[in-house]
Amino acid sequence: MSGPNGDPTISTDDGIINDEDEFGEEEYAAINSMLDQINSYLDDLEERNDALNGKLHDLLESNRQARQEFRAQLLGSSTQEEHHSLEVLSPAKEEEKSSPSEERLNKENGGSQMSDSGV
Repeated sequence: MSGPNGDPTISTDDGIINDEDEFGEEEYAAINSMLDQINSYLDDLEERNDALNGKLHDLLESNRQARQEFRAQLLGSSTQEEHHSLEVLSPAKEEEKSSPSEERLNKENGGSQMSDSGV
């Protein structure tokens, strides 16, 4: 016959294993108290873990929204800069387009009139 852990050399008949250990009511009460305390600590740890997970989720969501707003600002400012650049370039292009016409008018009028730009 094999032993309690499958050891073939030890048998329960050898008297090594004594199942007659008896615990009194005090020992059971102490074990129950320790188990209750451990259970309480584990419940507290689980609550803290849940709270931390909730806070982490909120932080990640806040970070995601902040990144989206930052991207929108960057895109908005680059769009405004491009629009402003186009506005700055547009009058220059208009002057380039109107300059030959003004020169032609000046030549037709004998060059006596000055252009609007003061040149």
